Amino acid sequence: MPVKTLLKQVKSGKITIEEAYAKLKNLPYEDLGFAKVDHHRAMRKGFPEVIYCQGKTPSQVAAIARKIKKHGHPVLATRADEEHFKALKKVFKASRYYKQAKIITVSSCKERSRPFLTILIITAGTADIPVAEEAAVTLEFLGHKTERLFDVGVAGLHRLLKNLKKLQEASVIITVAGMEGALPSVIGGLVEAPVIAVPTSVGYGASFKGLSALLTMMNSCAPGVAVVNIDNGFGAAVMANAILK
Repeated sequence: MPVKTLLKQVKSGKITIEEAYAKLKNLPYEDLGFAKVDHHRAMRKGFPEVIYCQGKTPSQVAAIARKIKKHGHPVLATRADEEHFKALKKVFKASRYYKQAKIITVSSCKERSRPFLTILIITAGTADIPVAEEAAVTLEFLGHKTERLFDVGVAGLHRLLKNLKKLQEASVIITVAGMEGALPSVIGGLVEAPVIAVPTSVGYGASFKGLSALLTMMNSCAPGVAVVNIDNGFGAAVMANAILK
């Protein structure tokens, strides 16, 4: 349960001080042995702790999710597979699995009060879509309005320029690209909005699993371009959320 809600309940007399203390005693984090669940994350960041599933067993993910939900927070689990989803579905019937994004959600955060702000998520190619979807689903979980524009890379620049009005109306742009990673620089030179560049591991041998795209983006000649790590759609979404807040 969020601390502010708890305090309001104490003030109104719905719960006693002793009951409130019992709920607060596991804050700021709860030690599960294999994990320490950060229940104060929502107070600091504006959204609860997110579960990174890769490397965790399905039962561990379910246990962490159970504790997060018990404190009144929605659940977002990234890099999840079908086994993680099955474990969560047993605990929470409302669990939803976004297979392409590899994300599981149990409910979502409250919608933002500024629906006129749009985050545009762009990919250079179709192979970059899974990383883009990780960003999109995360942002929608956080209550933001998103639009998608896929497969408009520099190999066919006319595809991008046809959507110039959409680019220039966006509040924040997340650009996802592999290969040589040139797309964010092109977009950065066309728009006023901040551009978050996400290099992907898509590409042939000399792309070095995304390192080539990463270095290209970090050396962008266009101002206003920020770069997150390779394949880190989640990180791009959190940065976009911070910018709009």
